[in-house]
Amino acid sequence: MIDLQRIRENPDAMKKAIGNKKCQVDIDALLSLDEMRRRIIGDVEGLKSVRNARSQEIAGLKKAKKDAEAAAIMTEMKDLSEKIKDLDVKQATAEEQIQTIMQWIPNVAHESVPHGDSAADNVEIASWGTRPEFDFEPKDHLQLGTALDIIDFPRGAKVAGAGFPVYKGAGALLERALLNFMLDTHSQNGYCEIFPPFLVNKESLFGTGQLPKSQDQMYHIDEDQLYCVPTAEVPVTNLHRDEMFDAEKLPVKYCAYSACFRREAGSYGKDTKGFLRVHEFNKVELVKFAQPENSYAELELLRADAEGIIRALGLSYRVLALCDADMSFAAAKCYDLETWAPGEKKYLEVSSCSNFEDFQARRMNIRYRPKQGEKPRFVHTLNGSGLATARILVTILETYQTKSGTIRVPDVLQPYMRGMKEIGRRN
Repeated sequence: MIDLQRIRENPDAMKKAIGNKKCQVDIDALLSLDEMRRRIIGDVEGLKSVRNARSQEIAGLKKAKKDAEAAAIMTEMKDLSEKIKDLDVKQATAEEQIQTIMQWIPNVAHESVPHGDSAADNVEIASWGTRPEFDFEPKDHLQLGTALDIIDFPRGAKVAGAGFPVYKGAGALLERALLNFMLDTHSQNGYCEIFPPFLVNKESLFGTGQLPKSQDQMYHIDEDQLYCVPTAEVPVTNLHRDEMFDAEKLPVKYCAYSACFRREAGSYGKDTKGFLRVHEFNKVELVKFAQPENSYAELELLRADAEGIIRALGLSYRVLALCDADMSFAAAKCYDLETWAPGEKKYLEVSSCSNFEDFQARRMNIRYRPKQGEKPRFVHTLNGSGLATARILVTILETYQTKSGTIRVPDVLQPYMRGMKEIGRRN
């Protein structure tokens, strides 16, 4: 949520920032409602002041036994109370309309974010590793996984629907190995591990900014008014909704595994082969709560932690600084980490690392007190995938494939796979 005072002070800048994120919000209507609300508040305060003065006058008249005069003023007071009640209703209506508009205003991009019109304007700022070369034509992950009988999309479609994969044998073991390796690594790097619920309420999704903007992407259980989590960011960040941090305890760092559920509405025409775009996938999420003056330094550290997983797996990748038009609704700055998948012959996003500044904290009322006796401030929230396994699995299968069709297991995963060094077809 954007601070309304910030909009009042520079509406033109806000209109430009909203346009840069390809959103449409009527800021003029918002400011008109805000002006009306403030005028109503002034009128109500004036009327209440008159009512208080007249109440004292009535008390004095009754004490002087001037009941007739007191009764006349009491009649006037009834009219005054009705006016106040009517204005209170108008104020509440204006405030509701203001909140409706405010919830559609995206976060403002940080000044360091590149400006652009689409993903084509994202800027590559770093890369690591060498793209693997083969003395044979590399296969894609679907060909490899099917031949080795370690993934099964047809049976997943039978029991759930398209986009719900089944992992089998060494494929299931590899998926679990990835999750355990990532959680262990992040825990060793100072993140507190959380195992959150996979269902959340509407308030939680509003708090992190998925609602109302991404309503059509959610799996919703109508009977219970619960939603399947699109990412562990939602339950983990909301753990501290309506809470106050001690400044000396910041930053607070969490890592969490969850299954993630996304309807992928509007993905028609995009590459949906295999794991490239699924409705259910697994992910380890990193979440941070930081003091505002340190949050961008914490973003770089969070990004480094996510990159550390990719490097440990020996995968070639690049880092993109997203332009304002390609960033999420709630992000002030975002990096995408993309690994090279030789079978797909392209980069695949495996992590987004974002600083939301105080946008989410305002929605969730998460604050900290800088010093004893000082006014509380909103924290800055950050998160990043550390990592999403679906496309990492694609990259591993395609990067570590052999001419005979087997898959070499990355060294760091072998202890998590009972010492297995190579995945071959089961007998």
